[in-house]
Amino acid sequence: MSRPPSRAPGDLRVHLRRARDHMDRHYTEALDLAAVAAVAGISKYHFHRLFTITYGLSPAAYLSQRRIERAQDLLRATNLTVTEVCYAVGFASLGSFSSRFRELVGESPSEFQRRWAQAGTPHIPGCFVFMWGLAERRDDAAS
Repeated sequence: MSRPPSRAPGDLRVHLRRARDHMDRHYTEALDLAAVAAVAGISKYHFHRLFTITYGLSPAAYLSQRRIERAQDLLRATNLTVTEVCYAVGFASLGSFSSRFRELVGESPSEFQRRWAQAGTPHIPGCFVFMWGLAERRDDAAS
C-alpha cells in the first residue's frame, strides 16, 4: 500500500500558494471553496485535498485562522467593538466568530480586548480603520 504524499507536487504548490495568497488578501470577503480553487486552477475537491496535505489545515480552517489573527490586530489596536471587528474580518455571525476566537486564542474576544486595553496600548479610532485600514496591512499588500 502506498503512503499518501505529505505535500503537493512542486508544480502545484505554486498554484496553491497563489490561492492561499488570494485568501490572505481577500479574507474580509465571502470566499467559497470553488472560487478559491478557481484561483489555483484546479477542481475544488482536488484543491481541498492538496491544500490540506500541503498546509496541514483545510482551506476553511486556514481562512478562519487568518481572520482571527486579523481580529486580534483590530481588537488590540483600535476602539472598534467586538461586533464591528467580527464583521470587519469577514465573519457573518458573531456567535461563530466568538466560538472560533475562543478556540484559537483561549479567551473570548471581549476578554482579549479588555486585557489589551488594561495594558494601555494606544488605540486607532475605528473610523480611521474603516476608511484607511491598518497601515502595516496596506504596506504588506504593496510589497
